[in-house]
Amino acid sequence: MTNMDRLEAIVGRLPEAERVDIAEWGDHPTFRIRGKNFVFSDQAARDLSLKLPKEEAAAVVATDPAVHPAGYGLGRHGWVALNVDDDPDEERWRQIEEWVRTSYTLVAPKRLARLVVEEDGG
Repeated sequence: MTNMDRLEAIVGRLPEAERVDIAEWGDHPTFRIRGKNFVFSDQAARDLSLKLPKEEAAAVVATDPAVHPAGYGLGRHGWVALNVDDDPDEERWRQIEEWVRTSYTLVAPKRLARLVVEEDGG
């Protein structure tokens, strides 16, 4: 299973989430909820950007060498960029899924975000 297959499976479990490829960015995929991006990706899902709470983003950047603040000024708003190996282990995929779900809850309408938070035991 490719990184993109795994990423699409994670996103596919989120209410109303959809993939939109951006022609102006070389058809790079974005994942959205009601028109709002919660994950940016390259074609192979080796480079991802997603939103975390600012404090969590700072902690992740400080402790994970594969993560850095996202470009275009998004880093100051909690967006991080993540480099994903070609064959990450299950622990890494669990972490990526947690981050994708968190990003979704920060961007989604409250009712949809609440569904995911409740599903996650929060």
